[in-house]
Amino acid sequence: MIIQYHTAMYFMLLLLSALAALVQGDGSWETCANIVPVQRRGAWISLKSFGGVGDGTTLNTAAFARAIARIERRKARGGMLLYVPPGVYLTGPFNLTSHMTLYLARGVVIKATQDTWNWPLIDPLPSYGRGRELPGGRYMSLLHGSGLEDVVITGSNGTIDGQGEVWWNMWRQRSLPFTRPHLVELMYSSDVLISNIVFKNSPFWNIHPVYSSNVVVKGVTILAPYDSPNTDGVDPDSSSNVCIEDSYISTGDDMVAVKSGWDEYGISFGRPSSGITVRRVTGSNPFAGFAIGSETSGGVENVLVENLNLFKTGIGIHIKTNAGRGGYIRNVTISDVNIYGSRKGLVISGNVGDHPDENFNPNALPVVDGLTVKNVWGVDVLQPGLIRGINGSPFTRICLSNVKLNLAAGKDTQPWSCQDVSGGALEVQPSPCTELTTTSDTGFCTSSF
Repeated sequence: MIIQYHTAMYFMLLLLSALAALVQGDGSWETCANIVPVQRRGAWISLKSFGGVGDGTTLNTAAFARAIARIERRKARGGMLLYVPPGVYLTGPFNLTSHMTLYLARGVVIKATQDTWNWPLIDPLPSYGRGRELPGGRYMSLLHGSGLEDVVITGSNGTIDGQGEVWWNMWRQRSLPFTRPHLVELMYSSDVLISNIVFKNSPFWNIHPVYSSNVVVKGVTILAPYDSPNTDGVDPDSSSNVCIEDSYISTGDDMVAVKSGWDEYGISFGRPSSGITVRRVTGSNPFAGFAIGSETSGGVENVLVENLNLFKTGIGIHIKTNAGRGGYIRNVTISDVNIYGSRKGLVISGNVGDHPDENFNPNALPVVDGLTVKNVWGVDVLQPGLIRGINGSPFTRICLSNVKLNLAAGKDTQPWSCQDVSGGALEVQPSPCTELTTTSDTGFCTSSF
């Protein structure tokens, strides 16, 4: 863990260096975080006033519930801040409320109980139809909320520790009774800000805004062991106007993955993810640095990703869907990505992911159109890329511009591989597949350069 901490600090320094290089002439850099205004609460309370004990052994679930109930009852003008003073606070899951700030002082650790019987079960998401891992319900996230507005989770780099190893071992031993919990899940919520917090060892995905809008995640550090299963960093799901910026993520799965529902349930629910911005994120993991999918049945559109630094990833950029998903992935721009060591630089694939049950429609073919990947530089890459559309629904208007991926020396490297795809390729090294160099109409790609 000490090694992982120092690695995180090293990459955070690299991130800060990248930020300095991006400062504009007026002394600022581009941001999307202003979609959620900074809130100055008119009142505050301390968790200790409600029985909170930061000794690392006392269970504080009831103390958090009492304090948040006070915020909900009082309805203070401008909302209220719940201050968690320095200490280690063992707790089970608890619900947040509207117009509140959860503030973790420096040195705070909110530590999830490993007693799995203290985790309530909740209904599956309607756009998934069942738990993501197993049929039936799912365990409630450590910090949870539904139908909320104006929620802030922040502090002086305090830590939220999911103590996920007990859950990972159940997954490995195939003894899980239900789908594992997230660290944070906010459903049907708006105006959410998560900043200046360390998240570590989540049982499952770390931060999961779902059916929500105006969500900002910035200045966070997300850590989990390289072999921890399904510990995605941030997964915006059927949500709109989401901003993820200036963060370091090193986990056992995708750093950021945009989703929108699973097969027939996602098609029926019909809520897309749109207006997603990911900017200045650094990290490492065995899967993807940035991903879309594979759960994209409600549709994903209008995504901007820029200034990523990816170290030792399985796949640098991974756009994934499958027959039976339906939905669409369109109008996606990914630019200014540095990849340091990867099995594959870029994968856009139409045969990834499982199905919730046997009731999916194999003829529900997704549409993938209008994806631009530009200004990508990589070293020590085993295969530059793989782009495989779907027979009957080829991927169209795929544009690669100024993509330079240096293959790993002395290793078993492979060339580009493409099928069922059309688009354009300009200044791509190694030489791209012919499906992207023989298309007659490349004007859309020229304008993207």
